[in-house]
Amino acid sequence: MFSDKNLLGIGGFGSVYKGKLRKPRSIEISVKRVSHESRQGTKEFIAEVSSIARLRHRNLVPLLGYCRRKGELLLVYDHMPNGSLDKYLYDRSAGTLDWRQRLHIIRGVAAGLLYLHEDWEQVIIHRDVKASNVLLDSEMNGRLGDFGFARLYDHGANAQTTHVVGTMGYLAPELGHTGKATPSTDVFAFGAFLLEMTCGRRPIEQHERERTIVLMDWVTEQWRKGTIIHAVDTRIPNGFSLDKVTLVLKLALLCSHPLRTARPTMRQVMKYLNGDMLLPKLSPAYLSFTMLERMFNGEFNQNMLADASSTSIGAISDLSGGR
Repeated sequence: MFSDKNLLGIGGFGSVYKGKLRKPRSIEISVKRVSHESRQGTKEFIAEVSSIARLRHRNLVPLLGYCRRKGELLLVYDHMPNGSLDKYLYDRSAGTLDWRQRLHIIRGVAAGLLYLHEDWEQVIIHRDVKASNVLLDSEMNGRLGDFGFARLYDHGANAQTTHVVGTMGYLAPELGHTGKATPSTDVFAFGAFLLEMTCGRRPIEQHERERTIVLMDWVTEQWRKGTIIHAVDTRIPNGFSLDKVTLVLKLALLCSHPLRTARPTMRQVMKYLNGDMLLPKLSPAYLSFTMLERMFNGEFNQNMLADASSTSIGAISDLSGGR
């Protein structure tokens, strides 16, 4: 029986409950009960089952089983006792994470995405990378979950055009033009996730007088003014490494670059985070959404477009190099 006292959360497609699996061994589980009212419920159920039933990685939430019962769609997962990551970023009553914990979670999610993009038998695009879809196990390891929007295809094949899904603030700009989810669109969302983790703020925020703050633009502006350290979450206890924080912020902006070809792969991201590669030397202007907006509005002349194009190519060259 599903009881309100065991309710863990309610999402766009249904509810998640805590439970216990008694056989073959007693373990705590989370059961996702896909909503009848959801028009995409069956599609989400099929996507989750087909894409993650056989996945095995320490930074992904493991799917233990699934069934259809009396028309209901049920997904059974390992229970993550520390819940969703976003509560530690935005719920002040839940406590906060120090920098060591945040960096550990960041590396874990990056490792999970690398596995999905390159190391599994097919390419899996998550399509909804964000803090609320990262769950924390008993040791505070970050595990990427909720594969309801996932798409998969064979290595070497081209991504197919699909309906654009995801969350505002994490959607790569090219999705609106091509409708194609690729590893690069996941990288864009991962960049927004890095900003969440470091700044403790949502990618898009509504402020007084209907003023909208785009976190990427705000951090880029702080960098331009030489005050990028002001973007860091003031609630991080016990201090942090200025070099590491700056690295993560600049990597976040590079991952969320408006031009798809300028973004790194998740393998390169892991090398940057582990200190095995140096970030390319880029200016704040190169990483700004404003540049892309001007290009689309026709405010750049042909010479400026050529300069922007050559800069992009140079960035790709730098990204493929090492120390």
